[in-house]
Amino acid sequence: MAAGGERAGRRRPAWVVLAALAGAASVLAAPASAAPPPGATARCRDGTYSFSQHRSGTCSHHGGVAVWLTGSGGSGSSAGGAAPDAGRTVLLHRRTRTSRCVVGSLPDRRCSPGAYAAGLTHAVLCSAGFHTSTIRHVTDSERFEVEREYGLAARHYGRTLEIDHIVPLELGGSNDVANLFPEKAVLASGAPGFRVKDRLENRLHAMVCGRAIGLRAAQRGIAANWRHVYLEVFGTPAGR
Repeated sequence: MAAGGERAGRRRPAWVVLAALAGAASVLAAPASAAPPPGATARCRDGTYSFSQHRSGTCSHHGGVAVWLTGSGGSGSSAGGAAPDAGRTVLLHRRTRTSRCVVGSLPDRRCSPGAYAAGLTHAVLCSAGFHTSTIRHVTDSERFEVEREYGLAARHYGRTLEIDHIVPLELGGSNDVANLFPEKAVLASGAPGFRVKDRLENRLHAMVCGRAIGLRAAQRGIAANWRHVYLEVFGTPAGR
């Protein structure tokens, strides 16, 4: 899908329809006596299960946390925090350019089409033991390669610019250069950058683990235009 490809009059993709479930995506109702569903990290006091990867705010609208399940050895968990096998990289589109890439609010699709790791399945991503730190592996040489492709000086930019994953690691994104692009914290237009995008990544992860949206649909949606997905999921433009 091309960046900014949403057009009036066309039927919305399935992930947009499912995004209406975002408000309930971080929890899954189930009897308290039932075995926790794969990927659940906590059981709330009202009997629902949370898939949140961050303890802050977990079960905040469900009476608080009754039992933490992290590290319980549920299905698909990564024992001892070991890195899962990411498998092969799958590009969302063919990469046709490796230089003269255009810096903008979204990736230049010719250089950065987005890619996911085939081994990072739903079971792996939603397991209690999964943490993005175990699969994050972007070297300085790779970061500098991306910067040069986009016509930037190869250096560290601190907090002003990040070599960001197009398909985020929370959704099984690959560390391949095809899934990386330079994203600013705040754009020249004043539009928000990677810090606001992080909120969407966390919500989509919860939606995937709550079975509110398919993993592939979430990957393709955020790779096509994350700001459009943000609006659909949260109901407000990014940054508001």
